[in-house]
Amino acid sequence: MTTNSSNQSLSIDINESFRQFIDSEVMPLTNIDPDQFWLDVQTLVDDLAPRNRELLEKREVIQQQLDEWHKNNDYQATDIEDYKAFLKEIGYLVEEGPDFKIETENVDDEIATMAGPQLVVPVKNARFALNAANARWGSLYDALYGSDVIPKTGKLKPSKSGYNELRGREVMKYCRDFLDKHFPLDDGASHHDVTLYQIYYQQFTAVLKKGTYIGLKDSKQFVAFNGSKNAPNEIILKNNDMHINIRINNYTSVGSLDDAGVEDLRVEGALTTIMDCEDSVAAVDTEDKIEVYRNWLGLMTGNLSTNFIKGGKTVTRSLQRDRIFTGRDDEPYYVRRRSLMFVRNVGHLMTIDTIKDSEGNNIPEGIMDGIFTSLISTIDLLNSDKNIANSKTGSIYIVKPKMHGPEEVAFSCELFRRVEQLLSIPANTIKIGIMDEERRTTVNLKECIRAAKTRCVFINTGFLDRTGDEMHTSMHAGVFLPKKDIKAQPWLQAYEDWNVDIGLACGLSGKAQIGKGMWAQPDDMKAMMDSKRAHPESGANTAWVPSPTAAMLHAIHYHEVDVFERQKEVAKRPRANINDILTIPLVPKGQTLSPEEVEKEIENNAQSLLGYVIRWIDQGIGCSKVPDIHNINYMEDRATLRISAQLLTNWLLHGITTKEQIVEIFKRMAAIVDEQNANDPAYVPMCPSIDEDVAFKASLELVFNGTEQPSGYTEPLLHTYRKKIKYIRAKRREAGLKEGKPA
Repeated sequence: MTTNSSNQSLSIDINESFRQFIDSEVMPLTNIDPDQFWLDVQTLVDDLAPRNRELLEKREVIQQQLDEWHKNNDYQATDIEDYKAFLKEIGYLVEEGPDFKIETENVDDEIATMAGPQLVVPVKNARFALNAANARWGSLYDALYGSDVIPKTGKLKPSKSGYNELRGREVMKYCRDFLDKHFPLDDGASHHDVTLYQIYYQQFTAVLKKGTYIGLKDSKQFVAFNGSKNAPNEIILKNNDMHINIRINNYTSVGSLDDAGVEDLRVEGALTTIMDCEDSVAAVDTEDKIEVYRNWLGLMTGNLSTNFIKGGKTVTRSLQRDRIFTGRDDEPYYVRRRSLMFVRNVGHLMTIDTIKDSEGNNIPEGIMDGIFTSLISTIDLLNSDKNIANSKTGSIYIVKPKMHGPEEVAFSCELFRRVEQLLSIPANTIKIGIMDEERRTTVNLKECIRAAKTRCVFINTGFLDRTGDEMHTSMHAGVFLPKKDIKAQPWLQAYEDWNVDIGLACGLSGKAQIGKGMWAQPDDMKAMMDSKRAHPESGANTAWVPSPTAAMLHAIHYHEVDVFERQKEVAKRPRANINDILTIPLVPKGQTLSPEEVEKEIENNAQSLLGYVIRWIDQGIGCSKVPDIHNINYMEDRATLRISAQLLTNWLLHGITTKEQIVEIFKRMAAIVDEQNANDPAYVPMCPSIDEDVAFKASLELVFNGTEQPSGYTEPLLHTYRKKIKYIRAKRREAGLKEGKPA
């Protein structure tokens, strides 16, 4: 029992270190009375934690009904209408209500009226978080020079600095082509022929090689500049509400090579960033949660900074501040330099012993995140320095993952309503982003949005988690196709279209984001540029990218596509067919998988699974570039693990493979994973003592116990094994022993 200084007893039990962090580091920055706060937390927890448990119990009841139905019925021989009738009978598929439009207010432009890339990063890693927050702007020159978008080039001449001048000139050419396409000059003139950019009579003016003065075809694209009008240092242009910055300096090594002295073309990239407490984070205990919340605190105060070694030198990274340019009307023109930040809370499933309720139960971690990320976010609302403020409209943006259907969305909204009361902030200050990654949410998406119609600012799709839930939901329906074949099935495109169709029908255009999932290959930017234009073309006004470099490149697509005009066209098409969405991607009757196909698929999934789990459990890394079996790097988080584990569980359940085959392949793949990580000084190999290796045991358990894992989630097992590693290492440190490899 904890006693407040006001002598009012708390029946909830709060970890001492956690309370000290909140009381000493957070509370002094708010207008909230700490003693009353903890009493209100107690009331909220005791009221809502039982409801949280009821919702999880309902998930299990529905899953049991699904399992029994599939055991007793041949899905592939069942009429789809009969299957839908069953889903309605058990409350899985709810009746769709009348049309409506969301009523969300006070939404920042980056979410409501602008379209551009979105980053997702683990907030537990301060360096990554700062890198993402500062990725609102970046160098297109650097993104092109350092990626494979421009093919390999030879060298024009040796350079002591290592700069490839020939490649640099190709970058300049690409950027001049970009300017010609999206910021064309009048009378068909080309940016390739410009020798001087200046501001003449409040207008952007280019001087051509032949001495001609020319303006922009659309003069309104010029919005601001910095420096003198005759020789500006920077010129800000805008297209589709996305800015670019032409930087001019004839005396730098790059600018001296350009006829107009252009040393860089900087572009507005990641308009928004999701600071993640969930799938990309390995946070299993109070120590980890304090680190997560402390970084979020630093982002909200604007004081977060970190030091790291780069190129042999210590680099300090901190948050960028907004800048003021001179507008075309000679008035100040403000340019935001940080992504607008969401914070992604954990879902409803996990609990944590940081706080125990009045009955001694661990608090639902999603409730804890809702309270404390919001508490910290109120500091942003009070911030008088608008140059570092996150929301200009006084909103808090929380992405809520892994909700199953409208009832769970409504519960999240009730949690946020109670948190607003606890924090004495206006109703609907806390906005919700709905992750459309669970099958029961997909098929009831309209009703999910209705449940959050005054708060909804975001819906999105994600193939990996969505497929993982598809598999677990229909585990007993039959044998699932290999992953690459699942992607080609009708349900996936219908799911992607359905998300946009429902979002537009519910009035999200101009008020909220409709998002698309991650490009997972951070080293293959040319392929991204060739394919990811499809996301804005689909009517989505944001899509996830794996790095700031990818954000700068993907930003080009939002100059090419006017998303809000595209949404008007998409809104006219017929809605995607729910029958396609409900078509389970099984191996067709009469078709079999060859032994070679089976072994190859198990190898691919085992290698991917092991490569992720070993870092998660041994090093506490929740998101990283993990090489696949062909040594191609993929940006992976727990969603990748979920789909790999559930597919192998399905194949084991239906006799496509055996435990013996899986163990044998996992051992072979462990040797490959060890080799791939050989240059990581923090990596401890699984082999040769593989049978005792904690991470290896966890990896097998994810497959062998996959049917018992709630909704196929990997968190319960990962947390258990990560806690075990941390405990053993702590005991070894206490005993004065070397770190070693815990068994």
